[in-house]
Amino acid sequence: ITDHKDFKKLLRTRNNVLVLYSKSAAAAESSLRLLSSVAQEVKGRGTISWIDCGDTESRKLCKKMKVDPNSKEKGVDLLHYKDGAFHTVYNRAVTLKSMVAFLKDPEGAPLWEEDPEAKDIVHVDSEKELRRLLKKEDKPLLMMFYAPCKQPSMSCHLFPPSPLRDVHVLAGMNVYSAEFERIKEEFNVRGYPTICYFEKGKFLFNFENFGATAADIAEWLKHPQAPQPQAPETPWADEENVVYHLTDEDFDKFIKDHSSVLVMFHAPWCGHCKKMKPEYEKAAEFLHSPGVLAAVDATVNKALAERYHISGFPTLKYFKDGEEKYTLPHLRTKKKIIDWLQNPEAPPPPEPAWEEKQTSVIHLAGEDFRESLKKKKHTLVMFYAPWCPHCKNAIPHFTTAAEVFKEDRKIAYAAVDCAKGQNHDLCKQEGVDGYPTFNYYNYGKFVEKYTGDRGESGFTTFMRTLRERDHERVGKKKDEL
Repeated sequence: ITDHKDFKKLLRTRNNVLVLYSKSAAAAESSLRLLSSVAQEVKGRGTISWIDCGDTESRKLCKKMKVDPNSKEKGVDLLHYKDGAFHTVYNRAVTLKSMVAFLKDPEGAPLWEEDPEAKDIVHVDSEKELRRLLKKEDKPLLMMFYAPCKQPSMSCHLFPPSPLRDVHVLAGMNVYSAEFERIKEEFNVRGYPTICYFEKGKFLFNFENFGATAADIAEWLKHPQAPQPQAPETPWADEENVVYHLTDEDFDKFIKDHSSVLVMFHAPWCGHCKKMKPEYEKAAEFLHSPGVLAAVDATVNKALAERYHISGFPTLKYFKDGEEKYTLPHLRTKKKIIDWLQNPEAPPPPEPAWEEKQTSVIHLAGEDFRESLKKKKHTLVMFYAPWCPHCKNAIPHFTTAAEVFKEDRKIAYAAVDCAKGQNHDLCKQEGVDGYPTFNYYNYGKFVEKYTGDRGESGFTTFMRTLRERDHERVGKKKDEL
């Protein structure tokens, strides 16, 4: 780029741009070789631009952008622009891997290997590298399988100091992407981080002390051993408490004998149930009348769970005069339980699902996905899960953007609920490895992932840019004719 007008147009039409400013063409030579490879890797998701501030034409542009690469040691400066405006100075590792990772997620955390404390960790990037490491390494190996968003909870600074690395190998592998499903299945990666211990390439057992310090891991590595089985928890029904624990056999009689009963259907393994249990017990101690608090282990009393269609835990149901009256998802604390039982009334109606609301967003499923997209020139698709907090934040903005373009027959905003079983294969096929994921399609053909701002302005600017490009092309064709 040499002209200010052209540069402004670039920033207006591309929402993820890394710009190399150089004091001369010679100073830019080595950087351009690397950036050419980066550009190939991020094609469709990011843009690389070069401005030679030593060139007569470009000098004015550099002045207007207030950039002076002459002040830099190597005579080059890397700046990132997002959604038409300056975002940040690129100050991460100047490597292909780091720059590609940055352009795929400019807001994301740096790669683990960029941390100076991680220099002694073996960083594995592919299944092929993992197999090679396991095959050739004779030393005992401790491998952390992690996801970028979770990795800081137990990262490199928690791995032992250098002396132990003379006798052990410490390695890390980001397996969050869908391409590593086979690895996750083989080593039973069900959460992050998962730490596996290998000897002579053979997996032996996991390290499972998630509250461990570097010293704890160092101590464990002196005598590695499989996790000891934990003593089974005492069933809630066997503990001393004032909650009535009901079964398939005595449930109906109890409900009939008590005019007002709140029942908590729970499962022993359910984390939300464990969190709620002390609140429920405190409420039961306070409330002997007018309400009675009871509980049912739905994993043992399956007939009751089936009869009352229990599909999630905990589920609270209120029974009045022997009949089921309300399901109460909002009662989770002692105060709320007590307040509600002292004045039982119908709970507020549940918030309708996104696809049940009247909006301009098209909700797609596996069988009609591709055919629906072929009917629109430009479609931005949001792949989401209803429980995902980032999705919940983005939904109102995405919905508003769809309203803005509802009269344009060539443009559509669509959504796919990946939590629905019928959509699992579709989401995997479309490269969804986290929520929300936004893909842009042109007449049903995937073009690029949208990585811009998740507010209304970001979603609308993206579509306006596409529409402007269409108008420019039409204008050019008319001029040619």
